[in-house]
Amino acid sequence: MISQEDTEKIAEIFRLLGNPTRIKIIRVLGRDEVCVNDLAFQLNMTQSAVSHQLNLLRAKKVVKCRKDGKRALYSVSDYAFLQLLDVGKG
Repeated sequence: MISQEDTEKIAEIFRLLGNPTRIKIIRVLGRDEVCVNDLAFQLNMTQSAVSHQLNLLRAKKVVKCRKDGKRALYSVSDYAFLQLLDVGKG
């Protein structure tokens, strides 16, 4: 039997992944480490909007950040998230 705490964590991850913009971000970050500027350009979004979504994804450890000088490079923290998105495609 799964605990209530684990059930809530899993539900939160699915809510987080239920946003099309976040899915696009995860897909891009699954290919390579990307900075906010490049991610915003690839998705045709503002840097502010991308940063907001990245903060939500980082808070739940879906993506991770690595500093490279002044740049912050983002990537998927666990490729299981990409597999989950693939399963969702059907």
